[in-house]
Amino acid sequence: VSGLRSQVSGLRSQVSGLRSLSFQVIPMRCPSCACPDDKVVDTRISKDGAAIRRRRECASCGARFTTYEAILRAESVIVKRDGRREDFSPEKLRSGLQHACWKRPISEDQIDSLVKTISARLAALQQREVASHVLGQFVMEALCDVDHVAYVRFASVYRRFEDVGEFLSEIENLKDSVEG
Repeated sequence: VSGLRSQVSGLRSQVSGLRSLSFQVIPMRCPSCACPDDKVVDTRISKDGAAIRRRRECASCGARFTTYEAILRAESVIVKRDGRREDFSPEKLRSGLQHACWKRPISEDQIDSLVKTISARLAALQQREVASHVLGQFVMEALCDVDHVAYVRFASVYRRFEDVGEFLSEIENLKDSVEG
């Protein structure tokens, strides 16, 4: 009994120590009107079970928006051509893919799938630092399977094409790989 009392006493001192900590809770805000009040309209688990998608409705303006919950993993650091290091950003990857796929028949779900696939390949390397050319190669391989125009668009920026000859050469290589 005395051992139990000492454990309870120890827990009380830990709890009182926690009470002295201050936490700032920052509410999620509506992207349209910045109101912090919303309600969850729909909740779904992603196909792979790695994220939860929630549709929300703002209590103030009625706008609907989507949020995602996912486990954050220790991400890789991308080593740029000039030696700079930058944390891997799935959002930046998504933005690059959206630019490459602009005005192409590729849905947001397909782009999300590409981001997941490329991120998973990057994680599978199990390397803290990854050269940007490796990530670029992953993107080009994924785009080549989805849309050839998006592939050439991405390749032109990634490989820094300088003239039409480089475009034509890349298109010929793509044509040979598709036919072969």
